[in-house]
Amino acid sequence: MLGIDTNVLVRFLVRDDEAQFERARRLIKREVSAGRRVFVNQLVIMEAEWVLRSRYAVSKHQIIETLTGLLGAADVQFEDEPAMEQALFLWKDSAADFADCLIGAKNRRLGCRATASFDTKATKLPGFVAA
Repeated sequence: MLGIDTNVLVRFLVRDDEAQFERARRLIKREVSAGRRVFVNQLVIMEAEWVLRSRYAVSKHQIIETLTGLLGAADVQFEDEPAMEQALFLWKDSAADFADCLIGAKNRRLGCRATASFDTKATKLPGFVAA
């Protein structure tokens, strides 16, 4: 299994630099052709969401569709996929940031009774409390 960094994932998704897109595509294809999966950790997902939203002005809806599609790909493995799915589900109908949704989902899966935050949008999420 080969882990990929945010820049590889973003270049593959947005295809804004043809040479880097092609390198990312070939790298992923090589791994899959060899029967290996590509690994995406949660830090990469959080950073990729931020880059897509802030740098490329991708809408929340498009980001959710893209990440949901990646979750369904058999050749991509995510760190704690259930937390990712839960975060996307919560984020869809929330004003909170995706990062907060993922932090809360991850903390619940790790056994936290709640996540304390000063962020008023985050404290409206299930499993969050005001600090």
